Amino acid sequence: MSTNPPDLRPDLARAEIQSARRDGQPTLGMVSLGCPKALVDSERILTRLRAEGYGISPDYAGADAVIVNTCGFLDSAKAESLDAIGEALSENGRVIVTGCLGAEPEYITGAHPKVLAVTGPHQYEQVLDAVHAAVPPTPDPFVDLLPATGVSLTPRHYSYLKISEGCNHACKFCIIPDMRGKLASRPHRAVMREAEKLVEAGVQELLVISQDTSAYGTDWKDRESKAPILDLARDLGSLGAWVRMHYVYPYPHVRELIPMMAEGGILPYLDIPFQHAHPDTLKRMARPAAAAKTLDEIAAWRATCPDITLRSTFIVGYPGETEAEFQTLLDWLDEAQLDRVGCFQYENVAGARSNALPDHVPAAVKQDRWERFMAKAQAISEAKLAAKVGQTLDVIVDSVEDDGATCRTKGDAPEIDGNLFIDEGFEALQPGQIVSVTIDEAGEYDLWGRL
Repeated sequence: MSTNPPDLRPDLARAEIQSARRDGQPTLGMVSLGCPKALVDSERILTRLRAEGYGISPDYAGADAVIVNTCGFLDSAKAESLDAIGEALSENGRVIVTGCLGAEPEYITGAHPKVLAVTGPHQYEQVLDAVHAAVPPTPDPFVDLLPATGVSLTPRHYSYLKISEGCNHACKFCIIPDMRGKLASRPHRAVMREAEKLVEAGVQELLVISQDTSAYGTDWKDRESKAPILDLARDLGSLGAWVRMHYVYPYPHVRELIPMMAEGGILPYLDIPFQHAHPDTLKRMARPAAAAKTLDEIAAWRATCPDITLRSTFIVGYPGETEAEFQTLLDWLDEAQLDRVGCFQYENVAGARSNALPDHVPAAVKQDRWERFMAKAQAISEAKLAAKVGQTLDVIVDSVEDDGATCRTKGDAPEIDGNLFIDEGFEALQPGQIVSVTIDEAGEYDLWGRL
């Protein structure tokens, strides 16, 4: 199915969808936009539909209807979602809309009144009801078999593992709690059962995701552990797969994850959304204003696990951000020396409280600050990668093409971080293999090496 270009939609760039169709089988297409959490929702929807006997079409022409799983976090994401809905209507004509933008049905139907139905985020039953109404199921229990792992939209050797929904934070720039609700953690045994099935099916890397991973289980009233994420991380680390932690807020109990990383139970990798460093900016964001303490935490993490890779995202041009505040962010980044960094220019989001803040930053200033921030982040990345030349590292193979193999180190998450390329002696490698590589060359974000 036509989706965004692979460089913009890497989550589906290598998806493997079976297109075989039995006679008379109703078939659906899926366009999945947004973050990995939305991708997991798409996988769950498709798994339920496959279990009911529906086929999955990789293109518009072969589908009886198309489900568009939307993103509604930023205005640019909303526009992309509306474009995707319009494309699906033009190419197929029968479209069911779900996902975060579905929380604003009038916004969608105002632009595309011909959509068959609109449902909100993780409303699986409503999506199924809409599909049943549009394309009635005709299951054949003797033919329709569903793999134990369900339908996956990622390569077979890694999988996202969503452990909770929603968020209890009240960041002024974010509307996720309005769209997805308060924190609702999945039971420990349910997460482990899914993880065990994935590993049994050959998954080599589990990417743990949620809106707030370190808060996992804190919504349970009668919990035995103060920080259930620690027990979950320990159990996941016993399965023999790489376990990568995403969206981890730097609560004090996070420091108890670090020894597990040093011991090899889970990957030495933390994805932490710091967002900014100046206390006044963080206060206007309604986020904890403890940048100095954060530097102390980072130093403590590195003392316990020297190989830890730290990834984060930041917002520049937030309303009221002065040049002095931005300079504080640059100075903080100099000291923090984060390994992987992403940066966004602030955008107003319909319904976000930050829209009403005074002193919005002009677009040209936001662009200038973004360029300066990324230049510094790139220089740090280049220096850190250069220091790896000569080291021998374990890497996981993502793909093998005619001209080489694309791999990742333990410090690189798929699609958002860098790659390690092998261009000699790679012919026998297979996706999902974990091999030992000596680093020969480093760039700004990527590495090159040999077996």
